Amino acid sequence: MPSEILFSSVAYARYDANQTLPMKFERMLKASGLADRVKGKNVAIKMHVGSNVGYSTIPPIFVRKLASFIAQYAEGVFITDHYVYKRHPEQRGYTSENLGCPILDDCSYFGKYFYTKEVDFKGLKHIDVAGLIHDADFLIDFSHVKGHGCCGYGGACKNIAMGCVTDRTRHEIHALEGGLVWDKDKCTHCGRCVKACNHFANGFTEKGVNGVYEVDYHNCTMCQHCAKVCPTGAITLDSHDYADFQQGMAICTKTVLDTFKPEDTYFINVLTAITALCDCWGMTTPSLVPDIGIMASDDIVAIERASLDAIKYENLIDVGVPEGMKLGDHGHLFERLHGKNPYLQIELLEKQGLGTQEYAIKNIG
Repeated sequence: MPSEILFSSVAYARYDANQTLPMKFERMLKASGLADRVKGKNVAIKMHVGSNVGYSTIPPIFVRKLASFIAQYAEGVFITDHYVYKRHPEQRGYTSENLGCPILDDCSYFGKYFYTKEVDFKGLKHIDVAGLIHDADFLIDFSHVKGHGCCGYGGACKNIAMGCVTDRTRHEIHALEGGLVWDKDKCTHCGRCVKACNHFANGFTEKGVNGVYEVDYHNCTMCQHCAKVCPTGAITLDSHDYADFQQGMAICTKTVLDTFKPEDTYFINVLTAITALCDCWGMTTPSLVPDIGIMASDDIVAIERASLDAIKYENLIDVGVPEGMKLGDHGHLFERLHGKNPYLQIELLEKQGLGTQEYAIKNIG
């Protein structure tokens, strides 16, 4: 049986507020059955609050509508992400006053509140489930869809696997790709790698050309921002197996979702401002394709598949790709951009027993 995907398109037929996406989103929520499912429960809405000068995260109006709708029926509702206090979400309009509910660090303020689940996949041994996620009665995975340099695609799975756990788990998942290697002969000591690190995990032993590049792997999450911004290719990985990274994310996602009953999770993907990079970069590049709309489902596998299927290379907006960059000649748009097949992530989620790739779209206009 295919899983049902509720879909509201950005397309409109006339100049009418009821034809716009926020109003369609309201109707989607009413059609979702969430009102009955969250009654008497404490609901965590997991989203990415962005950082720095990024402006492509989910617009506050949609977050407010979701939180307000849930608050009518639930015992309690809160927005959560990791490093909330460091990311300054208020700079992007995410405040408790605007959204109508608290915005909380999922591992608490110091990042030390979590529950460890033991796993065994190569170097991935610990899934440290964020305490506030673990303790919630119901989880709404509210994701902004975009590209991702490490796995091709960032959606519902990425929002959970990288956002509902500790730095230790993020490091173990990213480390499945390999370690960082510095080539001193290629390095110009420009310092871009240090500025790009969100975790203060790298630096040079001294100023000038004699400085040696060092990484503090205690703080490093292996996000590879340093490698991606290096203009000379002086920082690379000693191996590169994005399939292991995708497998790690699938295992992590299943582990987090297993802390809930299947009927106590729901997935909403926002397909607007679909850019090349993850929101964790703290910046926004132009959209790769026109805005598409919003999807919602009980099935994480189906919604991820439907989201990817809706993003088509034929709709590419050229300005969304860096000037002078040549795209690959085959596969999904994200594969042509990042060299990684995003559908592998969906296949691995399905193998974890988290849903089906078969889906049926139900339009909510």
